[in-house]
Amino acid sequence: MNYPDPPAAPRSVRPFVEEIDGNEIPDADPAAAPVVDEISEADLALQRMADLAGQRRSGFARLAIWVFTTLFTFVLSVAAWDFTTSLFARNAFLGWVAFVLIILAVLVALIMALREALGFARIARLDHLRHAAAEAHQSADLKAARGVCGHIRGLYQGRPEVSWGLSRFEAVEADVMDADALMALAETTILAPLDTQAVAEVEAAARRVALVTALVPLALADVAAVLYSNLAMIRRIAAIYGGRAGFLGSWSLMRRVFSSLLAAGAVSLADDLMGSALGGGVLSKLSRRFGEGVVNGALTARIGVAAMEQCRPLPFRAVSRPGVSGLITRALAGLVPRGKSEASES
Repeated sequence: MNYPDPPAAPRSVRPFVEEIDGNEIPDADPAAAPVVDEISEADLALQRMADLAGQRRSGFARLAIWVFTTLFTFVLSVAAWDFTTSLFARNAFLGWVAFVLIILAVLVALIMALREALGFARIARLDHLRHAAAEAHQSADLKAARGVCGHIRGLYQGRPEVSWGLSRFEAVEADVMDADALMALAETTILAPLDTQAVAEVEAAARRVALVTALVPLALADVAAVLYSNLAMIRRIAAIYGGRAGFLGSWSLMRRVFSSLLAAGAVSLADDLMGSALGGGVLSKLSRRFGEGVVNGALTARIGVAAMEQCRPLPFRAVSRPGVSGLITRALAGLVPRGKSEASES
C-alpha cells in the first residue's frame, strides 16, 4: 500500500559559513598583534602609595593609640588632682579657683570631643550617600535611587540657597522612572548651587595661595600659609555640602583628599595646567616667585576639586567635574599678564 509523502518541512535559514585556510590570511600571525602597553613602575608605585594611604589601621595600631591616649589622660588627671589638692592645702581660695578651672577645662574638652564626633558623623553620612548612589547606578535600582535622593532632600531641606532646586525636584520627582535620570535630576537641581559655592571657594583659595607665594619672601611662612589655606578650603567645601568637620575631621578629610590625588595621578599636572591655563611662554616673562605662586595656586585648585569629589553626596555624572585649567584661569584673571593678541583685541 502506497502512502502519500509527508509535507515537506519548512526550510530553515542557516548562516553561511566558509572555512578559510589560515595560510591565506597574511595577518593571522599572533606575533603581528600589537603589543599591550604595560603599567610603568611609576604608576605601580603611585598606586601602591594610594593603597597604603587609603587602608585602615590595623587592630594593633588602634590598640596602641588607645593605650597611649588612656595613659596620657590618666597621668594628666593624676597631675591635676595633685595640683588641686596641694593648692587646697596651701590656700582654700586658690584651691577652689584651680578646681573650677579644671572642671571648665574638662567641660570644654568634652564639648570639643562631641563636636569632633559630630563632624566625623557628617562626613560618614556623605560617604554613605555617595556609595549608595554608586550602587544604585550600577544596579539601576529605582527604589535605591529614590532612597538616596530622599536623604539628599532631607539633608538640604533648610538651606535657602537650594530651596528653588528642591521645589523643582519635588515637582517632577514622581514622573521620573529611571534611577540614573532621577539622580541626574537631583544633581542638576539640588547640588548645582552648592557646586557654584564650592567652585568659588576653590578659586578664592587658589588666588590667595598664588598671591601669598608671590609676595611672602620667607619659605617657611610660605609653606605654612599654603597649608593653612588648603586646610581652610577643605573645611569650607565640606561645610557647603553638609559635612562640616572639626579640627581632627578636617585633617582626616585632607588625608583622604591626598589619597585620592595619589590614586588619580596628581603628580602629572604640567600638561593639565600650564598649557591651557597660562599658555605659551607667559611663565618665562614672569618673576620666579610669581611663577611659583601660579604653580602653588594650580595645586590648590586640584586639591579643591578632589575635596569636592570627596565631600559631594553624589559623584560627578550628569554635571561635568570642574576643570583645573578653567579654575586657574578665572582665579588668576588680572594677575597673569595677557598676550599681545589679547591686549590688542581689548
